[in-house]
Amino acid sequence: MPSYNISQYSIGLQVNGEWRTIQVRTADTLLYVLRESLGLTGSKNGCDNGDCGTCTILVNGVPIKSCIMLTVEANGQHITTIEGLTHSPIMQAFVQQQAFQCGYCTPGFIVNCHGLLNAHPDANEETIGIWLESNICRCTSYEEIHKAVMSVFTSNNAAKPTSQGS
Repeated sequence: MPSYNISQYSIGLQVNGEWRTIQVRTADTLLYVLRESLGLTGSKNGCDNGDCGTCTILVNGVPIKSCIMLTVEANGQHITTIEGLTHSPIMQAFVQQQAFQCGYCTPGFIVNCHGLLNAHPDANEETIGIWLESNICRCTSYEEIHKAVMSVFTSNNAAKPTSQGS
């Protein structure tokens, strides 16, 4: 019987504000390591090919499907999971609007929309709709999800001071 040498590498990640050094194999996905090695189970495994968005996390503030990103690619990067967004206005809006049914897709939607809020705080309804297309809800609560996200952007834009001409 042949023996296989599975190489492990030590890498560093900043996960939800805390630097972590972990041992990973070259083939370990970031989703696998977050869930199995670090115990951060908020990101879900839905499709394993980057289509559904249940595994969405932020890497340096950018939404990424963690099921298709190798952990070694994230070495030295800043990772934010749903566990790091407990005070996000997006999460609060999801609760207020009851923008979930079974809840399986909810962490991915919240993380993705938090990334949108950071990248495009002035996003309009069309941009929000396009952004939401990268996540799938199998329970079809899209209307509530859209309302929740719109409520954050509407209140965000209403809170900005308007410039007045002289």
